[in-house]
Amino acid sequence: MITEVPVNLALTLGPLQRGRGDPCHQRTSDGALWRASRMDSGAVTYRLTQHGRNEIHSRAWGSGAAEFADQLPRMLCLDEDSSDFRPDHPKIAEAHRRFPDLRMLRTGRVLESLIPAILEQKVHGIAARRSWRELVRRYGEPAPGPAPAGMYIPPTADAWRHIPSWVFHRANVDPQRSKTIVLAARMADRLEEAVDMTREQAQQRLRLVPGIGEWTAAEVGQRALGDSDALSVGDYHLAAIVGWTLAGEPFDDDAMVEYLEPLRPHRYRAIRLLEVSGQAVKPKFGPRTAVTDHSKI
Repeated sequence: MITEVPVNLALTLGPLQRGRGDPCHQRTSDGALWRASRMDSGAVTYRLTQHGRNEIHSRAWGSGAAEFADQLPRMLCLDEDSSDFRPDHPKIAEAHRRFPDLRMLRTGRVLESLIPAILEQKVHGIAARRSWRELVRRYGEPAPGPAPAGMYIPPTADAWRHIPSWVFHRANVDPQRSKTIVLAARMADRLEEAVDMTREQAQQRLRLVPGIGEWTAAEVGQRALGDSDALSVGDYHLAAIVGWTLAGEPFDDDAMVEYLEPLRPHRYRAIRLLEVSGQAVKPKFGPRTAVTDHSKI
């Protein structure tokens, strides 16, 4: 596939990986990016490689392969018009100059982005990613085709809906998050409709599920809906990082939202540019927070 705009495949797909060892995402020694997903038409394993800034090679296996191939340009947001993004802050402007090939993401797989986001609510990322690995390997399916060893397709909505509470507990998922996952799986059909809605409508639809708030809905918008403005308000670290990076002082959520207001509808794009450029900073004032093991509570 030859693209009219430059694409940095690794940086663009980076947010899809849920930590090292993600059973749905691997990068092999030849530089290829492998993903296992579940399309409307069925399971798919796809392999993406980059050849120059405007050439993407794709191969896919499984019953969802044809559907994936058709939607790949949309997934990489190649139809997006970001010409109105003109950041004034020198750090964001410099990052945009260095990484004009960073694209947004629109996988169109709402539940697939929502479940790991729920797992990451108010817990250490290490613990959430471990829970994701355990549950996907137990209730997902081996990825079709010549996928690298250990790759799995995420569980179906029906599978998520029927995971027993004790299994969630052993996977270090507390009752509140497990209940939210089960409710989301029950509403999967309605949630998937968010793909064809406006940004505001999609956020409202996602937040119909008790336990899904602004942060979780934004995390889904960033990956499944191509939402360049999906700001993760409520993130444990983000406000402070934005404050220290752009203003030299810590922000709380309200201060971050006010400071980034002129960047609408590209607030998330600005955050990603700061991340990939290595400019995002936050001073360390103490030891890392401990990982809570809910399975022993």
